[in-house]
Amino acid sequence: MEFKNVIIGVLSAVGSGIAWACGGWDTGMQTLIIFMAIDYILGLIVAVHGKSGKTETGVLDSRAGLKGILKKISILLAVVLGASADRVLGTDGFSRTAVILFFCANEGLSVVENLALIGVPFPEKVKEKLEQLKND
Repeated sequence: MEFKNVIIGVLSAVGSGIAWACGGWDTGMQTLIIFMAIDYILGLIVAVHGKSGKTETGVLDSRAGLKGILKKISILLAVVLGASADRVLGTDGFSRTAVILFFCANEGLSVVENLALIGVPFPEKVKEKLEQLKND
């Protein structure tokens, strides 16, 4: 039971450190994580359907999956940069929020594209709003 408590303590400390580096665990960060998770899962579903543009054959590939995970980690590193810039500039979350909104729009567009690849209809108006958010 002692070992379990040590593991829980270590994971809690690591999670807290990541949340602090990203500027906190607020609605924006939660939304970005949800968008990233949905995009990754849908990417797997697209690959299972054999329609992925990430591989030559269009099917599930561990290298493409690893690249997807590395992309998601890179997005989180961009959030860390935005949060760090805010700390230095004293801008109270402006840079971090801009980074989060940009990547939420980017991930949202990817979700829409993945849904289209597997034949799920999606409202055009939502796609337009995501593109507008990405461009703004």
